[in-house]
Amino acid sequence: MVNELVTEENVWAALQDVMDPEIPKLSVVDMGIITSVKISDEGDVRVTMTPTFAGCPAVNMMKDDVKSKVGKLPIRSVEVEVNFDVQWSTNMITEKGIQMLKESKFALPGHVDGFVSVDSLFKVACPFCGSRDTRLQTPFGPTQCRAIHYCDSCMQSFEQFKPV
Repeated sequence: MVNELVTEENVWAALQDVMDPEIPKLSVVDMGIITSVKISDEGDVRVTMTPTFAGCPAVNMMKDDVKSKVGKLPIRSVEVEVNFDVQWSTNMITEKGIQMLKESKFALPGHVDGFVSVDSLFKVACPFCGSRDTRLQTPFGPTQCRAIHYCDSCMQSFEQFKPV
């Protein structure tokens, strides 16, 4: 039975329980991956998501998790569309997402104004001590959206969530 009281807010709340598989402290909502939620009069839910990169290997896992979490609501059906009409950007990470990245000891991406300079990968503030006496080890981290750095002040390696 479809509950006519299911709202977009209910769906967005359910999506808060869908965690990013690569950074499990962050929801797909806080990562800015969910770009649209629509509910038809018949109780069909359509969730649109834009992964951080076109070749993201976690897309099917996220889609399945979205279907599972949203499907627990009293709705008729849920469909997840992956589309790139809205290009994902690190600017889409919510304030809560930025806070979770800080707590996870990621160097934060800077705000992007349409152009990402390679300079944004150098002298990144260390998330452990705050020093900018850092160096880029490799622009290719464990995923396409991260780079590896080393801090010469506190001697810690750390990941930067690359600005995109």
